[in-house]
Amino acid sequence: MPATMARPKPATFDKKKIVAENRRARFDYFIEDTYEAGVALTGTEVKSLRFGEGSIAESYAEVRGGEVWLVNANIPEFSHGNRFNHIPKRPRKLLLNAREIDRMTGAVERKGMTLVPLCVYFNARGRAKVELALAKGKNVADKRATTKDREWKRDKARIMRDRG
Repeated sequence: MPATMARPKPATFDKKKIVAENRRARFDYFIEDTYEAGVALTGTEVKSLRFGEGSIAESYAEVRGGEVWLVNANIPEFSHGNRFNHIPKRPRKLLLNAREIDRMTGAVERKGMTLVPLCVYFNARGRAKVELALAKGKNVADKRATTKDREWKRDKARIMRDRG
């Protein structure tokens, strides 16, 4: 066995159909760990998500009483839902292992990190999932550096393309 081992690749989840994405999260936060969590949904919520409706732009996750909840995620009412329709911005329970919940609780309480949903998608089996990230907030200087790096990469690609 060699003295230095290759670092394992981060887990990628088999996302078949992405419904909602929080693109701002990667700009506003340093992403430490990502988790795949199931979501406890009602029937009309699933139907609404399958139509591609839903937003997690202003949402976050919090640990309450040993459970993780997705707060402020907007899944609009289903158009044909009649009286059985759901409340659009209700808190939704996220389904995770106890070990993962303990790890998240420790990071949020001790390290001052936040739980940010990155995207909502359907996996290969057709189950609605949330990609949840343990993240640390960026300050203004960090955001400026991120923007500068992104612009430099874009300019570099343009220069390389023009040179042939």
